Amino acid sequence: IKLEMPTINLDGEVTVLATVPEVVEALESCAMTWQKLISTALEKQVKKVPQGNGPLAEVDLWRERNDTLSALTEQTKLPDVQKVLEILQEAESEHSGDLQKVFSDLRKHHVEALDNVKFLSTLERHLKNLTYGTGFNVVLDTIPSLMNALRMVWIISRHYNTDERMVPLMERIAWEISARVYEVVDLHTLFKEDRAAAKKKIAEAKSTLEQWKKYYFAVRAQIEASGREQHWEFDQKRLFERTDYMSSICQDLYDILQVIIEEFYNIFGPELKAVTGDPERIDDLLRRVNGLTSPMEELTFDPFSIKSAHDWELIMEEFKEEVSVENVKQIFVQNLKDPPLYKNHPPVAGAIYWSRSLFYRIKHTIIRFQEVEELLASERGKEVKQIYLQVAKRMKEYEDQKYNQWRDGTEQILPLLLKNTLLTSSVTEEPVTTKKSVRFIVNFSPVLQEIIIETKYMEQLGFPVPETARYVALQEDKYLRYANGLKNMLDRYHKLMGTLNEAETKLLDDHIQELWRVFKSGHRRLNWNSLGIGDFIVRCTQAIRKFESLVHQIHNNSEDISNKLLFIESTNLFKFPLSKNGDELPKAKEFFEYVKCERAKDVAHMVRKYTAIPQFLIKVEGHVANTNSGKSPKLTSYYAYWENRIYQVLTQLIVKNLKAFNAAVLANVPLFQTEAILSVPEIILQPNASEIDKMTAQCIRDCVEVTKHFVRWMHGTCIECPPQHVEEDEVITFSFYSDISQNSLIIEQAVLITQNVHKLLASLSKYLNQWKRYQLLWKLDKGVVMERLAAEKPACITFDEELQFYMKVAQEVTQQPLIKDEQFIRLQLAPLACTVQENARGWMISLGKLLNESAREELFSLQEEIQVGVFSSCC
Repeated sequence: IKLEMPTINLDGEVTVLATVPEVVEALESCAMTWQKLISTALEKQVKKVPQGNGPLAEVDLWRERNDTLSALTEQTKLPDVQKVLEILQEAESEHSGDLQKVFSDLRKHHVEALDNVKFLSTLERHLKNLTYGTGFNVVLDTIPSLMNALRMVWIISRHYNTDERMVPLMERIAWEISARVYEVVDLHTLFKEDRAAAKKKIAEAKSTLEQWKKYYFAVRAQIEASGREQHWEFDQKRLFERTDYMSSICQDLYDILQVIIEEFYNIFGPELKAVTGDPERIDDLLRRVNGLTSPMEELTFDPFSIKSAHDWELIMEEFKEEVSVENVKQIFVQNLKDPPLYKNHPPVAGAIYWSRSLFYRIKHTIIRFQEVEELLASERGKEVKQIYLQVAKRMKEYEDQKYNQWRDGTEQILPLLLKNTLLTSSVTEEPVTTKKSVRFIVNFSPVLQEIIIETKYMEQLGFPVPETARYVALQEDKYLRYANGLKNMLDRYHKLMGTLNEAETKLLDDHIQELWRVFKSGHRRLNWNSLGIGDFIVRCTQAIRKFESLVHQIHNNSEDISNKLLFIESTNLFKFPLSKNGDELPKAKEFFEYVKCERAKDVAHMVRKYTAIPQFLIKVEGHVANTNSGKSPKLTSYYAYWENRIYQVLTQLIVKNLKAFNAAVLANVPLFQTEAILSVPEIILQPNASEIDKMTAQCIRDCVEVTKHFVRWMHGTCIECPPQHVEEDEVITFSFYSDISQNSLIIEQAVLITQNVHKLLASLSKYLNQWKRYQLLWKLDKGVVMERLAAEKPACITFDEELQFYMKVAQEVTQQPLIKDEQFIRLQLAPLACTVQENARGWMISLGKLLNESAREELFSLQEEIQVGVFSSCC
């Protein structure tokens, strides 16, 4: 569209040209032409509608409108057009106002088109993906970003922020999504494709349709939550009615494929062919399965059209009913040998219940078929009815066979089960002793329990049951009460026996045998027909209660003994003194004396605990043997058991304490101190290394000899063995020491501690060797050195050098560390340092005296020379 320019000359001033009638008249004619041309163009553009149903058609519409109006708008801005308008305005022509209004309308529509193109362009990439994207995955990825872009257009755009503009655009988007699904899901070919791929395709199509609605509401919720944006209150029927319906159809198609794949093809596969040995029959079944989808492939209506909803419902109903009958038939055939049972159902009655439940399912299906006459009258309906009749007949035969087998078996086995003894034992040979592991079991057969349950269910199903079975079923509560009573009684017995160790089992041998004699009638004489079952349970329970009381008394005494042994075992035999103040620790002798004294106190406590143990064993003797001698033959093994426990505890006590002491020796925490002193010509420890070795060894011996205080018992008793006179003055006390002192673990620990202490003392001696650099201070004879120096008559500077050397030594010693901590010993070096300083000062004093004498001699000699010189000058 092109605006034709006026043919007259427009050169000159506007005010002048506006006064020329011919010019004004020509320009008015031109203005009328422009006005008509622009108005026509605008009207045509406004009436235009998108060419297509998709959203891209709307984008194209606005882009075309923008191009057209942009070209017109640019022409209205030309200088000649503007001058025409100015001349008409100056001439006050009535056409100037009309032309300005047209120009204004043009600008308004152009601005709108330009704005819409700008904002729709932000959607264009997403819309193209929606329209042309390969596969549903592209569409699924596009919908969320497209919806967010629509929200931005809604917020920012000046023209797409109304229902009138936004709803049609969204409706086109919904149409495009539906078109993509319609294009891909073709029922004429869908069921001929690979079924797994078809199932995946349908799932993706349904997901795409659902995503459209899901993200619409998600963005709507965001808009509402912001509180600043105008809400989306759009007509949801226009946006989602078609997509929702198509989604429901996709679900139906998915269900069809699911049934075919999961419930038929997975059943009628190679494994079933191998099991049945009838591949032709399986292939025939597969052909029938394939025929299930024939009605879908031959549709004469559009399944995705809401108008065809009723027709589609009939198709789906027929499919479901046929699948139901066929499915039930296959379930019945496949599970005949091992039918799935409801919880708590017995095998036979449960199988009959299962068969009847399947029958009711297909019966219900046929009733529904009869309600829709057009379904039952069809060829397929007649075929379904025939299948129903065949399956129903087989189910009836199955029920009768199951019932007859159960009735015959029950009549044979039930009398035998009732003759079973009440209990069985894990040991059958005689005599039964406590050395064997004996367990008693309630001999109530699970088969008997099953018969009771089967009988009750069979009566509920309407079958006649044997009289004996009915009697037993009526007595179910009594049988279960007896069985539970016996089980609880035996559980209590086994739990009690489980608390006994081997020594306690031997100790209670007579009592256990007595308890077994009470049990004996239950696994020898009484059966489930007997009348004295209740009395038997009472007798057993009383006997167990009595035995339980005895066991508790023994365990209480055992616990008291164990507590005393625990006290002994946890005693610390190496208690160390605390430091006195600051860096000062006890000396070696004080340290070991302290350990010895504390140990003596603890040993006294331990021995008191030990000597109290026999009293508890005598109490046990009273409960078991009704004596209190401490030497009952019935408790011989029990005494030995506890004596062995005492030996283990004492062994553990010594091993644990020696390990702890060894750890203290190696730890870098000093426990006592020793001094380094000068014992000319050597630097030694005070006390010396040999003495510390001896004190350590004695401390270890004392620790082991603690066991001498624990006197052994006389054989077969818990009475302490009295001292034995071997010779006239020699008395021997039998204690645990003789055995424990020979234990390899204890010997190993003792040797290890001794070696570690010896290494430590060697290390300290080596450390003291660095002080030998001062040994000339005490090795040289001071008198001899001074005489030799005096004889040499050295100069003063020589004396100064010597004095400086000894002064430096004295100062250097004060700067040495005076404490050396190594492992558990603190070495005090102050006495040694003081001695070295004193020696250095002694040399300084001797040199001072020699210098003083030398200087005095020089002074006297100089004085004589001066006197001789004075005398000579006088003469």
